[in-house]
Parts: sequence; structure tokens; C-alpha cells
Amino acid sequence: MKYVRVERMGKISWGVLNGDTVHTLKYPPYAGDTEYYDGKRWPLSDCRLLAPCTPGKIVCLGKNYADHALEMGGAAPETPIVFMKTPNCVNDPEGDICIPAFVGRLDYEGELAFVIKRRAKEVKAADAWGYILGFTCLNDVTARDIQAADGQWTRGKCMDGFAPMGPVITDEVDPTALKIQTRLNGNTVQSANTALFLTKIPDMLAFITAGITLEPGDVVSTGTPAGIGPMCSGDTVEVEIEGIGVLRNHIVSQ
Repeated sequence: MKYVRVERMGKISWGVLNGDTVHTLKYPPYAGDTEYYDGKRWPLSDCRLLAPCTPGKIVCLGKNYADHALEMGGAAPETPIVFMKTPNCVNDPEGDICIPAFVGRLDYEGELAFVIKRRAKEVKAADAWGYILGFTCLNDVTARDIQAADGQWTRGKCMDGFAPMGPVITDEVDPTALKIQTRLNGNTVQSANTALFLTKIPDMLAFITAGITLEPGDVVSTGTPAGIGPMCSGDTVEVEIEGIGVLRNHIVSQ
């Protein structure tokens, strides 16, 4: 299925996208109720796509591609690097990413992300797929100069709107070998395949949930490949992952 969250005539609804039609739901798709259709159908053209979930937290992996670890000036990590993005970071497809006036360099980081469908604590790698609702695109927007100056990542990663995601959540892809690209103003700046992950999805979920319980709707973002770079006001950035779609956002000044 392809799950969406949409706004139509001032009303926000969850839905399942079938072709160009949104079949709306009574509840979020990770609510655990299989009888969640409400019987309504809306043309997608009448809707505005929103971020397809509302996570309580976004858990991210750093340096999960060897080429990105190298471009950041270090060897591949021996164990996963985990950091967080907060709910205020969530942003919509086609949404504006605002550069705060005090930020000197704002970077794109295109990533595959997945959404948790049931409470995940101390998950074994062999059982990991049963905890995942589906997959989406995410841009781990980063204020690079703030990250460097602070010496840790919270402020540089967690500003308002710094986690656009979408356009859909889908369970119809094989996440172990997906092409991922980031484009800036139409030019390809990142190109890789999720087969190159240093830590694979089952192992990352086991690593995270050994000490951090994930709740339904939480998001795990799997890391960015090499090619990170700056964005400026007026730019358009796109993250495209095969089988999922294109996440497009626009850069504006504060």
C-alpha cells in the first residue's frame, strides 16, 4: 500500500493512495485497527500532500555510507552513530525550508526513512521487518556551520522544518537495494543505492531499540550518501527514491 496524509478544504486526513484517488482512513495506518477505511474517496488533485506521518521522534543514523564517512573526514564507524531529530523538524512535500538568519551554511542530506507500526523494544534483527509500516524519503537538513561550532548535532539538525518527508509511505519496495538521488535545481548531487548501507535495516533497528523504545509513527532515517552540499534561498531540492517518489522542497530566507 501507499499511505498518505493530506489536507483538503481545511481538513487533514490519513489515506491510502490508489492511482490518483485517496481512500481516506478513520485512523493513522499504524493505529493497529485493520477496519480503518471511512468509505470516502478524494481525487489526489483536490488534496495537498502533507508529511505522511507525525512522529514523536526521528532517530537518524550518521555516516552509514562509507563514501559519506570519507567526505566527512573520517573512516567508517565501527558501530552505528545515532542522533535525533525532534517533531518540530517535520516538513511537508513542496514545503518551504527556511534558512534562519544566523545560519551560514544549510546542507541537504537525502535519505531513505522507515516508519514504525508497533511498539519496538529490544527487537531482534531477525524480527525487524515485522515492526516496519513502510518507507519514505527524508531530507536530513543540516545547519552545517552550527553543527561544527556547537561540537554536537542537536541544534544544527533540529531547527524548524529540517526534516521534510514524503510524499508517501509505501510497503511496496525492497529497501535493501533502492536507487536514491538528490537533485539541487535539477542537477544530481547525490546518487547511491541502499545496498551500500554499512549497517543494514534489521541491525540498525536492533541496535536502536536495545536502549530506545520506538512507538508507532516514529521514524528511523537510515543515513545519507556522499555528495552533501549547501543550499541557498531560491533553490529547489529533490530527494528521489525508486518506488517511493520525489520529495521536493523550496529554500527561503527568514
